Amino acid sequence: MSGIIVDDLRWEVRTRGAGKPLLLLHGFMGRGTSWAAHATAFGRHFRVIAVDLPGHGRSGIPRDPARASVERTADDLATILHRAGSAPAHVVGYSLGARVALRLAVARPDALRRLVLESPSAGIAAEAERVARRAADADRAARLERDGIEAFVDEWEREPVFASLTGLPPTRASRLRSERLRNRPVGLAASLCGSGQGSMVPLHERLAGIRTPTLVIAGAMDPTGRARAEVVAAGIPGARLEIVPGAGHAPHLEAPRLFRSLVLDFLKEDPVA
Repeated sequence: MSGIIVDDLRWEVRTRGAGKPLLLLHGFMGRGTSWAAHATAFGRHFRVIAVDLPGHGRSGIPRDPARASVERTADDLATILHRAGSAPAHVVGYSLGARVALRLAVARPDALRRLVLESPSAGIAAEAERVARRAADADRAARLERDGIEAFVDEWEREPVFASLTGLPPTRASRLRSERLRNRPVGLAASLCGSGQGSMVPLHERLAGIRTPTLVIAGAMDPTGRARAEVVAAGIPGARLEIVPGAGHAPHLEAPRLFRSLVLDFLKEDPVA
């Protein structure tokens, strides 16, 4: 484990394995270790780089939520990859991490080799909807800091988008909840306000310019997420869309073997992988 400072923000970065670099980006309330068995499996083929996103895990908490924005986060990651001599890298991102990865693809394509987006969104196109989402996230952040992490996690786990996670094996469900509870309220609040869908610059009009080979993965039981993923896949030239049966918003948790197979098969298509 190591800490890397970029523009006064500390990043927790973990590496394992050898070979071409593979950057893993977790979702909201996760951390680099969220990838668990996936990182171990990927580490047999690649040099895996797993980070804690701003406000999460052991990474720093920005004083200004704007420092945790999708845009600044993508720029930081490109800096980290280049400093480590790891660019271009394969990048796998889930949910929040997928939005950051998508921003990397449009703003810093020099940092990417192949791109895997699990349950991605290109942002919210309508300004009025972005304003409403920012207000909702600010309200969530205020409740989080007022009521504490356990109440927030309880509320988060009741969100309809995560309904399919109730089918996880007990040990996996317990690990996921424990991981969420280990976050710091002030860090998650910064992430909510800085990198929420209402705060990010929409990317719909820039998808057509992406030239990075792209795989988009979504769960069949996540209608909203599936629709967003379909928009992203349709907008990126040559992108491949895989819908995972029996899974919701988090196929890497709900169908881990199939998820790993899809990712590894796609990355191994790289002629210099």
